[in-house]
Amino acid sequence: MLGGGVLALGMVAGGAAAAAAAAPSSPSSSSPAACRMAGGKIKHVIYIQFDNVHYTRDNPRVPSDLQQMPNLLTFITSSGALLSQEHTPLIAHTANDIVTSETGLYGSGTGTAVANEYHYYTSAADGSSDEAGDFAYWTDPIVDYFTSYAGTPVGDSHTTLVGHNGKNPPAPWVPYTRAGCDFGSVAAADTELENQAPDVAKVFGAKSADAKEADNPKLSAKAAADYEGLSVHCARQSALCAKYHSVPDTLAAEPGGYHGYRALFGAKYLDPLMSPAGPVRSLNGAVIKDSAGDIGFPGYDGMTGPSALAYTLDMQTHGVPVTFTYLSDVHDSWTTGAGLGPGSAQYESQLRTENKAFGTFFSGLAAHGITKANTLFVVTADEGDHFVGGAPSNPGCNGVTVVCHYKNVGEVDGNLTGMLAAKGVTTPFDVQADSAPIIYVHHQPGRTTAAVRALERAAAKLTAKDVATGKTVRVTNYLADPVEMKLLHMVTGDPKRTATLALFGNPDFWLDSSLPASCGTKVLTCEPAGGDAWNHGDVASKINTTFLGFAGPGVRHLGATGSIWSDHTDIQPTMMELLGLRDDYTPDGRVLPEVIKPSALRPSLKASYPTLVRLGDAFTAINAAVGPFGLDTLRASTVALSSTSASDVTYTKLESLLAGLGSQRDMLVAGMKTMLYGAAFGGRPVNVSKADDLIKAAADLLSSAKALP
Repeated sequence: MLGGGVLALGMVAGGAAAAAAAAPSSPSSSSPAACRMAGGKIKHVIYIQFDNVHYTRDNPRVPSDLQQMPNLLTFITSSGALLSQEHTPLIAHTANDIVTSETGLYGSGTGTAVANEYHYYTSAADGSSDEAGDFAYWTDPIVDYFTSYAGTPVGDSHTTLVGHNGKNPPAPWVPYTRAGCDFGSVAAADTELENQAPDVAKVFGAKSADAKEADNPKLSAKAAADYEGLSVHCARQSALCAKYHSVPDTLAAEPGGYHGYRALFGAKYLDPLMSPAGPVRSLNGAVIKDSAGDIGFPGYDGMTGPSALAYTLDMQTHGVPVTFTYLSDVHDSWTTGAGLGPGSAQYESQLRTENKAFGTFFSGLAAHGITKANTLFVVTADEGDHFVGGAPSNPGCNGVTVVCHYKNVGEVDGNLTGMLAAKGVTTPFDVQADSAPIIYVHHQPGRTTAAVRALERAAAKLTAKDVATGKTVRVTNYLADPVEMKLLHMVTGDPKRTATLALFGNPDFWLDSSLPASCGTKVLTCEPAGGDAWNHGDVASKINTTFLGFAGPGVRHLGATGSIWSDHTDIQPTMMELLGLRDDYTPDGRVLPEVIKPSALRPSLKASYPTLVRLGDAFTAINAAVGPFGLDTLRASTVALSSTSASDVTYTKLESLLAGLGSQRDMLVAGMKTMLYGAAFGGRPVNVSKADDLIKAAADLLSSAKALP
């Protein structure tokens, strides 16, 4: 529960004073006149997505992350809306969650449903799979971690990001550049170069000097600082791309075509734009560089407030009116990477640094005329977390005035392959490690084969010693095969990525095919020192619930509210509505009219507004991965896959029911989307009678799902 805001609010004055003193003096560069959003009322867009920053408390006595960033929290809630019931897709990991937020598409529509890495079946004789990464540039081929060159997948020509139709999905910057607005990315997933290979050669040309640098092992750190993490996708005739070292912005599969656009990539070519007088400096005044001392992008873990917000501020004040920014987490040590307990000394120090950075950032924007009067601000986090650790040894601590001390911090590592072997499973399979591990049985057999069913039954019965508590506990909470994965939007447009089984585990555990060497060979679980302590990916309220903030023209002043159940797929269409822009596709979420001022709603949204909201709520309830339909069907899937009835009668019956409910859901969602998007972007008011029929049908569907065993 939130509460005790006095401790956090005491930090506002000091942060604001520091912010005013540190406001940058670089000259303002107004956004191009061609950039038109909301009929000219909105001049800038600032989108910020945290990694694992929390609105709710992880320890009831310690103010939450956002409570300890009052410079940000107050900025949003004082005139905007902060929704505390914002929800993730599955699995709930950074790549999937951020790409879903950027596009409004679930992982099924972008290829990122299993993240941050996934497996795909290759042509290997043993039927095994290779591991590949979701963090890749938008148009990259599969980035295979097992091959000698990352951009050379084995027998699969799909792009990393792949739509339902098997083609590269629409890119999130396109609505902006088509509206004449340059779009800047500060480490926003997959909108900038994420890897040296194959990204640099693909973008700059295989024989370019840039590719030569990126391919030189001795220059690996410098190449990462030069090319990764930063980009500007330019509008046509952009002065920035004409002046600086731009390359063609190629999107071969973009609906409606995408020709004549160019882009800038990497600090090597963007630093001169952002800081003409010399190297880009953080909000603390230090030159931004990586751990090896190379000036340029400091790495994704280096995207703390002072650096990431400095890049954002410099872009916004030098002619880039739209920026999407990633900020790294605060619950891991910025020096060692080890997990930190709530209220511990370094955790608190990092929160103070972030709060001060936001004060400096907002003051710097205001000094250049970039305010909530002309700018849409959107702030969210990829997902929440489950803290794996004991209570503080000084239970009366609050973090702010009395720091907390912990003796036991760290996730429990489990050898899933060993656990299943102990249950008699001998079928070869690969594991994508996670607290929600994904299993790929070799040769991609059908779901009803005897070997697959035996593995599923064994997985359902797993128990292990939780060395964090000293108790033997259940390892498996939920199981999903391709039938249920389809209902949860986890089956992609690349059939070779369809896994055998998703195991949503006890969130204390990180499950892999082996254990770290430090654990020895005689145990199936251990708790390595200095490891991660904040698990996500899984199905758990703490993980799947986060926050979403809006402030700026057209945003209704709601303050902090838990009355609106929203989903990551809702962010992008709601932004499009507030900005008066259009997609060239239909997202999986909906516009949230509840966060828009009545005066800013178009007539088709105002008409029958109560019915529109009820329709939207019903739509979300049956479509969201962690909504009631998704959770009820996942529970039933677990019953089906763990069943041992004669001739597998229970399994067969439940799987058939789940598939049938899924078909009904998809038909209802299609009808609801037509009505919701017609009102939002087509100027067609909701037909109240037809909407009521759809709402009733959704309620009946939810009842049927809830009634499943």
